[in-house]
Amino acid sequence: MADFGGEATEGFRAEVKRWLKDHFPPALKGGSLLQYMEGPSPRNSDVKAWIAAMGETGWGVPTWPKALGGGGLSKEEARVLAQEMNAVGAWNPIGGMGVMMFGPTLLEYGNETQKQTHIPPIARSEIRWCQGFSEPGAGSDLASLQTKCEDKGDHWLVNGSKIWTSGAQWADWCFCLVRTDTSKKHEGISFLLIDMKSPGVEVKPIRLISGNSPFCETFFTDVKVPKENLVGPLGGGWTIAKRLLQHERAGLAGGGGSMGRGGLFAAPMHQLAKEYVEADEGGRIADDDLRSRITGHEIEARAFQLTAIRSLVESRSNQGPSSATSIMKNAGSRIAQERAELTLEVLGAQGLGWEGEGFNADELAAVRGWLGGKAYSIYGGSAEIQNNIISKRILGLPDPLGSSSH
Repeated sequence: MADFGGEATEGFRAEVKRWLKDHFPPALKGGSLLQYMEGPSPRNSDVKAWIAAMGETGWGVPTWPKALGGGGLSKEEARVLAQEMNAVGAWNPIGGMGVMMFGPTLLEYGNETQKQTHIPPIARSEIRWCQGFSEPGAGSDLASLQTKCEDKGDHWLVNGSKIWTSGAQWADWCFCLVRTDTSKKHEGISFLLIDMKSPGVEVKPIRLISGNSPFCETFFTDVKVPKENLVGPLGGGWTIAKRLLQHERAGLAGGGGSMGRGGLFAAPMHQLAKEYVEADEGGRIADDDLRSRITGHEIEARAFQLTAIRSLVESRSNQGPSSATSIMKNAGSRIAQERAELTLEVLGAQGLGWEGEGFNADELAAVRGWLGGKAYSIYGGSAEIQNNIISKRILGLPDPLGSSSH
């Protein structure tokens, strides 16, 4: 990709190349963080070293302020860093909800003490965050949440429960929506930070159809939370939550056709097909229909990736993600699900495995990934919710419920 940043940018490019040569473990080339996640953190020594190196430079969160542990890079420098990492098969080991959702939101809404306390550990991947939004009776209608937060003078007292709390069994902290005023719906919600080691916090993992348990039920029983853990004004949580969800959707959309996974989901679809299905004398996929559908998918996936990169650059140069992330989230979810369906079709009988001999690890992961991927169109707000946002906030269509607010 051409770069027109001038001598300063090219000097930075040379610096990045040298640094990657010295610090990126070649054994990790072409992988992804999710490949190496085992419980709360990776055990692989190369991954640990790579996390430490990226955390020290702050390049895992390249445009975050350097004073808070970020890279302090300009958008042009961040683009160069991404280009050079891609060139050597390197990937960003600093991730999770702290990076994708909470960190950017805290940088915008948190006070200086909160930023100094929480942003540097996120930038170094030292702590894990989970999201306490959905409840058993408040999913798509999130503003109906009932987790109660009472002002007890020198602390908050929280009682209630959350569901679909991703990674709660491993998380150190939870950014949580709580109800501080029962007389108002949206204006009665506040944004609170809860230490998951606090007495009264209980987590129960939920086993999914894929066989994994990434989601949990989380219960809060008389949990005491320091007053300084309130982010933004009392009753201002709904505004903060909407902003955070834009960051979440931007992050989910950025996964494109693979949603950040490695293994068979990382290989080009046409190459994978040539390994499992018959090829003609010219080396092409012999099945005309399958070849056409794979070509169409790869064109869509590539177009989406380029659009996602452009959208990311635009969001950094403006005021962060916008309602357009709803379009990207829906498109990315659809492409990822199509990729999973095509992968199993290509695998044939090898795409029927759940466990046991006769299947390699990547084939088993593809089956479980296909099942788990059914939820992509629900994560971060269902496809129907995104369509409502698109119709009202982007297209300016009238609210079918009669509200004048867009």
